Amino acid sequence: MRTGMNILVTGGAGFIGSHLVRRALHEGCSVAVLDNFSPQVHAGTQELPLDLVDHVEMYKGDVRDRRLVSRALEGRDVLVHFAAETGTGQSMYEVARYQDVNIGGTATIIDTLANSRKSCIEKVILASSRAIYGEGRYCCAEDGVVYPGPRLLEDLRAGRFEPLCPRCKLTCSPEATAEDAPAQALSFYGLTKYVQEEMVRMFGRACGFPVYALRYQNVYGPGQSLSNPYTGILAIFSSLARSGSTIQVFEDGQESRDFIFVDDAIEATWRFVTREEDSIESFNVGTGEPINVLQVATEITRFFGGNSQVCITGAFREGDIRHNFADLSKVHHATGFTPRFRFREGLQRFLEWATEQGQVPMEYESSLREMRDRGLLNG
Repeated sequence: MRTGMNILVTGGAGFIGSHLVRRALHEGCSVAVLDNFSPQVHAGTQELPLDLVDHVEMYKGDVRDRRLVSRALEGRDVLVHFAAETGTGQSMYEVARYQDVNIGGTATIIDTLANSRKSCIEKVILASSRAIYGEGRYCCAEDGVVYPGPRLLEDLRAGRFEPLCPRCKLTCSPEATAEDAPAQALSFYGLTKYVQEEMVRMFGRACGFPVYALRYQNVYGPGQSLSNPYTGILAIFSSLARSGSTIQVFEDGQESRDFIFVDDAIEATWRFVTREEDSIESFNVGTGEPINVLQVATEITRFFGGNSQVCITGAFREGDIRHNFADLSKVHHATGFTPRFRFREGLQRFLEWATEQGQVPMEYESSLREMRDRGLLNG
């Protein structure tokens, strides 16, 4: 890909998007941003970060607005599509909104690309998610590699949280999940991400442009929302710890996630922005290192002086997975990407930044009540 690219980043005012915009500007690119400044994500802010205001072309509005999308796409070489509703729990009762924004917004973009004579797009990068895998890959002592489906309600209520082999019903062990794993989303959010991938791949083939769907694991770091209670346990736990409140850990605390520091996520993304080879593929973006939630809570409380109690509740949410971490073989082979930040180093940087922001209000308890009222939070 040539230098001096003209890039459109939908959702470019958001957490990962704004970091990518900074990288693109640093690399000498011309950058446009399309963002609706959703109050849930931006806490009332309606402007780009100050360091970006004078350096990007801003399109303020909804990704479902055909006229706005058409204007924003005009003359762009690369589209990076971040704009979406995020969060697994909320997607289970805000179904129409997630469908409308994630699938409908992507359809608007594709329709515009397919019908616009002014479109110069040479490449599309889609922000996808590890949520499309559901539980992902496991190993059973009896049956080898398996991909468990949803955990049974009676097992969860009895405190049996580990997934069972779908064949012999014995407990199995998590393994790194590769891109060829079957799509078995356990949340509506994950399903919308899978549909997005299929839509963009289909039209990439039809219209002749390369498509890279990047399946991000749990991205964290400076700049992420500290007020949105629907995404990001690091933000939730740090908010509770700073106020000395009890941190409630779901299940038994041994559920694990793959946390990738935002600088690493941007490095991986940029390698696809500039990749010369053309293809239509999906790639994991993570660290390949599982970190359990109890460890996250413990390290955050320690950073803030240990005044918060960590309480393992045994509660569980509909749509949650038990474990998932990325197999990075494919992305490393394609781009040479290897994450630089270990979790403890990245967490330190995030918490230092969060401390500088002061105490940011978060309606966490109300989000829990919403899920309980809808029968999605048990225990």
